[in-house]
Amino acid sequence: MDLATIIGVLGGFGVLYGAILLEGSKLSQFMNLLATVVVIGGAMTAVLVRYTLKSFVSALVTGVKQSIKYHEVSAVELIETLAELAAVVRAKGPLGVEAFETNDDFLKRGAQMIADGYTPEAIRTSLERERDLNHERLTTASKIYKALGEAAPGMGMVGTLIGLVSLFSHMEDPKKIGPAMAIALLTTLYGAVVSNVVALPLGDKLSNRAEEEGHHQTMIIDALLMIREGRNAQFIKDELAAYLPLHDRQRLNEAA
Repeated sequence: MDLATIIGVLGGFGVLYGAILLEGSKLSQFMNLLATVVVIGGAMTAVLVRYTLKSFVSALVTGVKQSIKYHEVSAVELIETLAELAAVVRAKGPLGVEAFETNDDFLKRGAQMIADGYTPEAIRTSLERERDLNHERLTTASKIYKALGEAAPGMGMVGTLIGLVSLFSHMEDPKKIGPAMAIALLTTLYGAVVSNVVALPLGDKLSNRAEEEGHHQTMIIDALLMIREGRNAQFIKDELAAYLPLHDRQRLNEAA
């Protein structure tokens, strides 16, 4: 689980709630159904026009899963795992990978391909295709969340205009001026909050996740091909160290 996402989003709303309390207002004063419908509903429908329903829903689900339900593995840990796999194959042969345990489905699939006797070319082609498609899915999800972040402030401005029209059309009734002004201001607030606390940060996180997973999966592909060629664990670690910054290479050497 990625605690940074949870802490960031909840912390953002917590700061806003704290500001409301410090100002001396009540949270109920900042809750409005019309503003919610205009900003969230309007932003989602505006973005939906750009994509198919299936890709839109898939992106929303992917965003939640990849932003929250994600176990981060450092590049150093991954290289150590790949070296262990290489040692197993050298000691027990290709079928030894069936006893190798890992939580990484991509690595598990590649290891199984070695056990099944696939050629290096077939392993590379299949895994690179899977890596590229996974990167494409995460990139699409990132674009959709960023599009929501861009649309929300615009819909907030639309809600503000609705509130102002309502305000000017009820100038003869002072009791209706206050609620109309509240709607005008709250829709702008909702648009800014949805964009800057939720949608845009999640979009950037998914973009970073796509790059990170692509980087790790490329390392896995290179390692599996070397394992398939019968390279030893130390050789693989030395080759994969090129993916690491200098301070992480030192950690890898110390672990060896």
